[in-house]
Amino acid sequence: MEKVLIANRGEIALRILEACREEGLSAVAVFSQADREALHVREAPEAVCIGPPPAPKSYLSIPALMAACEVTGADALHPGYGFLSESAELAEICAAHGITFIGPPPEVLRLAGHKVATKERVARAGVPVLPGSPPLESLEEAVSWGKRLDYPLLLKAAAGGGGRGIRLVGSEEELRALFLRAQEEARLAFGDGTLFLERYVPSPRHVEVQILADAHGNVVHWGSRDCSVQRRHQKLVEEAPAPGLPPELRDRIEAAAVLAAKALNYVGAGTVEFLVEGEEFYLIELNARIQVEHPVSEMLVGRNLVREQLRVAKGEPLGYRQDQIELVGHAIECRLNAEDPGRDFLPSCGRLLIECLPGGIGVRLDTAIFQGMEVTPYYDPLLAKLITHGENREEARIRMNSALRRFRVRGVATNRDLLLEVIAHPDFAAGRLSTDFLERVVSSP
Repeated sequence: MEKVLIANRGEIALRILEACREEGLSAVAVFSQADREALHVREAPEAVCIGPPPAPKSYLSIPALMAACEVTGADALHPGYGFLSESAELAEICAAHGITFIGPPPEVLRLAGHKVATKERVARAGVPVLPGSPPLESLEEAVSWGKRLDYPLLLKAAAGGGGRGIRLVGSEEELRALFLRAQEEARLAFGDGTLFLERYVPSPRHVEVQILADAHGNVVHWGSRDCSVQRRHQKLVEEAPAPGLPPELRDRIEAAAVLAAKALNYVGAGTVEFLVEGEEFYLIELNARIQVEHPVSEMLVGRNLVREQLRVAKGEPLGYRQDQIELVGHAIECRLNAEDPGRDFLPSCGRLLIECLPGGIGVRLDTAIFQGMEVTPYYDPLLAKLITHGENREEARIRMNSALRRFRVRGVATNRDLLLEVIAHPDFAAGRLSTDFLERVVSSP
């Protein structure tokens, strides 16, 4: 493996570029016409255009990515997160063309991409999962399972991810009203209209575990993260380690994550996600890719997870055991988005003017923004990930409050003030977290 094609954009493309430099690998960026002036294009030693305007789907074109590999001589491809990062088809095509896919094998991606199949496999290995239905092909089948499981229930897309494709149904009438619409939306969004039902947990915590596995059978975890502060199932604030978990419960969750990875024959970086209800926890899915919130785990472990992905893809063993991983301090991450909380979080577009950006001890800003950048409507509204680290949670929280205040931009609306409200709230400070946190305590969810 000598030259990596970065099949993504924005801050994660920059992270991959930096990791390639550290690992002594060449790298090539790709871009749509809308991203011609993007920072990852400017920073890369080589860049290839993969789509004309308006190009909202350029990064989803497998033929364009394969053509870019061919013309640049790239012998590896890193998909980042989002876009095609969990595409078994892309991984298979890469393998057929002798290109190293920096991620799990195609068969693992295919299994992890189907939530019901994943739950069935890990349950056989002893990992607790929420009661639910098998894949549902028809409305009447869904109604029958709704009666068996009892309402309220979550109606989910089997091929969904990232919090998308989820609906709460409180009765058979609601299920009948939503099923066909949800099926069609799942088909359009994920290419698969299969749905399933799952028991609804009213106010759980959302806790996930960062795992890393090599091709030699070694699996480790990098501790737990809490990502309970969400808006419509989209994460806003993440922190590590997950606060307030009894040590015995945390140990059980982390052990279950490693067990799930081994049951799936996992290779690479991934995240096992759980709902936590009291002393019980249930696996809900495995994200077979690097996640947006991975920096908080990096801050505790002191390793570059993207570089670890490159090492694993080259066939190297991890080179360390679980008992050699030390988690130091506490880290918090806030996602700063170009969206308007006062207008139901509609995406905000315009020319970005930067007044001030945070920095200093224990402050990290992962971003691809620059002065005068045009924020377009074509892609995810993420502007930056702001991460703070401290000796303990309170130090990280106070540092985040200060860092958020120094993040000042004009030209687009952002969710900065909402994040400030969350970080400063007494319930957040006390670690009283659940997935309905915004609805419970924030004035403008």
